[in-house]
Amino acid sequence: MQPADSGLRGLFVGLATLDAVYRVEHVPAADEKVVALSQELAAGGPAANAAVTYAALGGSPVLATALGAHPLAAQAHADLAAHGVDVRDATPAIEEPPAVATVLVADATGERAVVSLGASHQRVGAPPGLARLARESAVLLLDGHHPEPALTAARAARDAGVPVVLDAGSWKDVLEDLLPLVDIAACSAAFRTPGAGDEEATVAGLRERGVPFVAVTHAGGPVRWVSPAGSGTVQPPAVEVRDTLGAGDAFHGALAYAVARGDAFVDALGLAARTASLRVSVAGQRAWLAQLPR
Repeated sequence: MQPADSGLRGLFVGLATLDAVYRVEHVPAADEKVVALSQELAAGGPAANAAVTYAALGGSPVLATALGAHPLAAQAHADLAAHGVDVRDATPAIEEPPAVATVLVADATGERAVVSLGASHQRVGAPPGLARLARESAVLLLDGHHPEPALTAARAARDAGVPVVLDAGSWKDVLEDLLPLVDIAACSAAFRTPGAGDEEATVAGLRERGVPFVAVTHAGGPVRWVSPAGSGTVQPPAVEVRDTLGAGDAFHGALAYAVARGDAFVDALGLAARTASLRVSVAGQRAWLAQLPR
């Protein structure tokens, strides 16, 4: 891992989980048992994985999330610390288990199946000092999973002129209030704004809600982008797919890093696309980080 650049602090606000990841020959059918080819325990969640990517690229990420004091949370804390992520826990004394994701990755295709509570069992406030952290960071990335911290950070970032990046994986109620504070929305192809029947209407819906820069990913296909200056696509490198778990998170972490260092929008998407392609080409939740360019 590169030494962190203390001057390139990024703030990440959103979900952190503990992931139990099993690589299997095939996803089991009903009433079937399979023996895994491998297993890993690591922190997961969109904001957490993006922060890990940001650190691996050389930045100094702070993750505002909700993990708590349960022993399972300690495992996630330890993994994040080992990968250069400074965690600010909004629920440090909560003894309930954190969200635990069970992930099956098919060995032949790299496709993954995930079961998790996400943040559906939690309603948390902002950790102390979150607004100050947002004002003093080079970029803010949100995944929308913890609404109150997300809005607190986004409002402070907007007031300070700090760019705000949204990982738009699925529509959440908080987005109606959050989108006017967002500079870049990076969406999966399946993401839809309310009432939008297709991608075109979704992009229009985001622009109408005040987002100037929009990117839409299509797995290994072209990344579509729209900005006030025009539109176009960025083509990710072609790779053999070995593991798709966290590919979108890697994309968002690299995008945030490029935005923090001042890259132009299309150039930032290029780094994000290359990083996501590297991620899917390596089996394992963390093994790919060692292959990032230094």
